[in-house]
Amino acid sequence: MILQTAIILAILAGAAWGAFALWFRPPWAGRPRAILPAAWLALAMAALSGLAYGHSLPAWLSAAALLVLLAWWWLGVRPSNERPWMPEVARQTHGSVHGDLVSLHNVRNFEWRSATDYDARWETRVYDLSQLHSVDLALSYWGRPAIAHAMVSFGFGDGQYVVFSVEIRRKRGDKFSEIGGFFRQYELAVLASTEEDSLRVRTNVRAEDGYLYRVQMPEDAARALFLSYVQTASQLVREPRFYNTLTANCTTIVYQLARQIVPGLPMDYRLLLSGYLPEYLYRLGALEGANSPAAYRRAGRYTDRARATLRAEEYSRNIRRGVPGVTAT
Repeated sequence: MILQTAIILAILAGAAWGAFALWFRPPWAGRPRAILPAAWLALAMAALSGLAYGHSLPAWLSAAALLVLLAWWWLGVRPSNERPWMPEVARQTHGSVHGDLVSLHNVRNFEWRSATDYDARWETRVYDLSQLHSVDLALSYWGRPAIAHAMVSFGFGDGQYVVFSVEIRRKRGDKFSEIGGFFRQYELAVLASTEEDSLRVRTNVRAEDGYLYRVQMPEDAARALFLSYVQTASQLVREPRFYNTLTANCTTIVYQLARQIVPGLPMDYRLLLSGYLPEYLYRLGALEGANSPAAYRRAGRYTDRARATLRAEEYSRNIRRGVPGVTAT
């Protein structure tokens, strides 16, 4: 009885996983999307029927064979940098380091007027690490308080800011699906951009809610974190990876990079529920200038300031007004 129950549970789990995998990552393009998942579920039901009518061995063997076949196909699914990408992720950031100078290629600096009306600009910019003076965490919310997109912005003495964002590389026609992110539906990219692009498009075009937090960290740690982003972005150009909703998303990548700089960083549920990252940073003592996470949130919300700023050259200064830990200039 215990063995039969275990077999039934294994078939049900395999049926669910296989249906999702075939739905979100179909092996053949241009086919009706529901055919393969429906066929897979029908085969699973046939195996369960065999168990119900006393044909346990044939049912178990056929289910196992089908799972092996599906796993063989799944292991052959490989990430690629050669797909019909959406324009905003059409290029990948990569960089080279020469002493204190870092040259970043394909820094996105789009001028957004709407989600479909924009001027596409990809630029090469040079950053002097000896002038690196600030690290800010930007969180952008679009609905649920527990989920936000996390970006890290580095500020330099010459007035430049560069934002690193772990992005889903969506193909033309793709729609975002958190479940699809578990099933290799998207590739992963680490994208560098200007604040007038990646922060502004979220508040002013996509109607998201933006918050900024000044992160206090030693200069050598900030420098190492910046270089880790450059290295990760460049490596993804050479070796593409899949995005994963749980293990390779915007927050977990930040944690993996920061852990290289500060060994022993504690794991925490807020690394998965990215909307609560400020509480995690507060616990680590990485925020200064306010006496509670709630106070940081109130003062760090820059949505209204962003929407009121029309001139690009004033954007970075205006969104930092009143942010705890930011020295007024």
